[in-house]
Amino acid sequence: MAAIETKSLTKRFGDVVAVRDLDLTIEEGEIFGFLGPNGAGKSTTINMLLDFMRPSSGTATVLGYDAQEDSRAIRDRIGILPDGYHLYDRLTAREHLEFAIDAKSATNDPATLIDRVGLTQEEADRKVGGYSKGMTQRLALAAALVGDPDLLILDEPSSGLDPHGIAEMRELLQREADRGTAVFFSSHILSEVDAVCDRVGIMNDGELVAQNTIDRLRELTGARSQLLLSVERVPTGLDVTSIEGVSDVSVEESTLRVSFSDPATKPQVVQRVDAAGTITDIQSEEASLEELFTSYTTGDDSGEKPDARVEVSA
Repeated sequence: MAAIETKSLTKRFGDVVAVRDLDLTIEEGEIFGFLGPNGAGKSTTINMLLDFMRPSSGTATVLGYDAQEDSRAIRDRIGILPDGYHLYDRLTAREHLEFAIDAKSATNDPATLIDRVGLTQEEADRKVGGYSKGMTQRLALAAALVGDPDLLILDEPSSGLDPHGIAEMRELLQREADRGTAVFFSSHILSEVDAVCDRVGIMNDGELVAQNTIDRLRELTGARSQLLLSVERVPTGLDVTSIEGVSDVSVEESTLRVSFSDPATKPQVVQRVDAAGTITDIQSEEASLEELFTSYTTGDDSGEKPDARVEVSA
């Protein structure tokens, strides 16, 4: 059973189509990053999954339940961290969690939830009006974990965090996934997504233009991987462009930058270069998620879009 599955999910606002024919699948226990520029349809999709908004057509199921017919059953089994959530400055973290536990008729121990998100028990007894942004995000995530949900739906969970806070949030999400919880989150911090997600989906103009692992997206876009080979001396007469799978070679002082259309060719290139001039250092570079995101949402300089096939990894 998929944690989330949509089929031809569509939302229209008059003549404007915010989400068009969305076919999306998130498996149990995976971390899925939901990406797209502002206005791409991400928040509208999340609102339909949570029954905050009704679709114009199509279907959505969450943990096997119909998102519109069984919304109460869904909310009992999921945790939500919305963008722009509100906490009460005069309440302590412990009081927030006690309220959330009562509201969900759950049996969680607030102290355990506090430990789980990395807050101290002393911090939990402080009023949240004096919390930092990172502490506030931790508390909001702790509230989302009430009831030990099978699925977390998070809208911009790292919004406003500094790099240290982003790294901490990433570790928290990974720990929850290791527990078997599916994590579905939208984010504009692409380095965070690249570091933690099993797969990503990219929305553009209301349509899902990609759904796959980041490595597979690199293949679909033809994004090049590169090796930077530092050598004691640049070999004269060295020819690696004749090796099938090598797309380009450039020399920068004592470093060869080799671009590949087929990364499987890398060992053969390393052997040939090392035989001609001893290699002292090797660095590998892959196309970043930022580059892939740009390819799928704006296309290249010629205005052409990359292959937009939507695939689901087995």
